[in-house]
Amino acid sequence: METNPALSGVTCTACGATFDAPTARGRCPDCDGILDAIYDRGAHALTPETFADRERSQWRYREFLPFARDAAVTVEEGGTPLVPVPTLADELGVAAVYVKDEGRNPTGTVDDRAQSVAATAAREADATDVALASTGDDGQSAAAYAARAGLDSHVFVPTRAGFTNKAMVNVHGGDMSVVEGRIGEAEAAFREAVAGEPDWYPVQAFATPFAHEGLQTWYFETVEALGWTPPDAVVVPAGRGATLYGAYRGARAFRECGLVEETPAFYAAQAAGCAPIVRAFEEDRARHEPWERPDTICGRIEIPDPVGSELVLAALRETGGGAVAAPDPDVLEGATALAETAGLEVGASSGAAVAGARRLADEGAFEADDVVVLVNASAGSKDDDVLRSHLMSKGI
Repeated sequence: METNPALSGVTCTACGATFDAPTARGRCPDCDGILDAIYDRGAHALTPETFADRERSQWRYREFLPFARDAAVTVEEGGTPLVPVPTLADELGVAAVYVKDEGRNPTGTVDDRAQSVAATAAREADATDVALASTGDDGQSAAAYAARAGLDSHVFVPTRAGFTNKAMVNVHGGDMSVVEGRIGEAEAAFREAVAGEPDWYPVQAFATPFAHEGLQTWYFETVEALGWTPPDAVVVPAGRGATLYGAYRGARAFRECGLVEETPAFYAAQAAGCAPIVRAFEEDRARHEPWERPDTICGRIEIPDPVGSELVLAALRETGGGAVAAPDPDVLEGATALAETAGLEVGASSGAAVAGARRLADEGAFEADDVVVLVNASAGSKDDDVLRSHLMSKGI
């Protein structure tokens, strides 16, 4: 396995057991906990100038990724724009608001960053097949990156997953199983299938120690675009919470390497109809309780039983951030408002970041001189029917 020389192994976030990186796959074999990569941060001497003349893809930050650049399975993901939205900054009463537009990745999602690294891990482990359960976006991405790596892919999606995602899984040559019900049923089918196919490599976020490593890189790009000054607050639409947790790991890594001195406050934004992380945060619990009756149009973040909640909640508290939920009409209004006023096509579920930021501003979470970053995790064109239906409900 062609790894980053700074990668020293993986560790279980639950029981603390450590394992060699070349043999690591799936969850902890001792307790089923989530595995994190471990790096020797002193292995590389880094300054902002280290990255100045490199490629625009996420692999410009190769010192923070588990595999060597030459081994990467990549479609040049990353390098997405950080777009200023001054009208929203005025509304929120802060110095600046930026949208990190992850909808401009190869398959239109932040998950491309994760799947690039996960597919690399699978190929380096000599796997022939990858598999995951998906609400849609990461399934499409996994099929694309598996195709790039010469691997077969198996994607388990619930019936409510969007048509575009389902179609593109097949276009990329993936084997798709549409499971009756919601994401919980798809995950159960995925686990059953993987148990019967020990050679399949799981690439779902938090089902591998490597997928969420790629999700560090949107944060790295954000800091670099801001002149190597971290924002004051980051609001992330959260389902499983991997996009937020990956960025939190990235923020900690940048600080440990001396590239920056500060870490922003991270906020998880969810839909009120399925907000297990928000409820756990508000009740001061270390872990969520499953949301019994999810009811939201925001399919990407409708995750009633997010396996990574303990990691996400700890990150929110450590950074002085929080969690916020908004009802579907506010979420959809957040997405369409950015299209109408700033020309940004934001995925329906990512409207939760806009609606969440508005609520946080109303609650006094931001200071007048704050720089706030919102994450658009998915291309708005994937949700054209949902967003248009919201406008029609308003008589537009």
